[in-house]
Amino acid sequence: MKKVKITVKKIIIHEDLIEEYENKVEHACLMKVDDSFISEDAMIPKGFCESAWISLYPFVFALASGSNNIYDNWMKNKNTAMISCNDGFRPVSFYLEAFE
Repeated sequence: MKKVKITVKKIIIHEDLIEEYENKVEHACLMKVDDSFISEDAMIPKGFCESAWISLYPFVFALASGSNNIYDNWMKNKNTAMISCNDGFRPVSFYLEAFE
């Protein structure tokens, strides 16, 4: 299997939604832009957010297994994907890159 580098590219914080709907949560997301992780054998990297992993895993597994061109020419580099986590209050966009 290929390794997959996972890089945090953008974090959006919806303060209005947090204020209206969320109970106070300490350390809801510890990710920072440019943080990167390496997934080996399509396994969750140490220290990676488990909730975000649920969103990313199918794409990490596909890239690690040698799939490319996900969604037919969606990405300029066929061995990559841009995926966001499922946090509606503070979604994080991750760039996935398969490599040997």
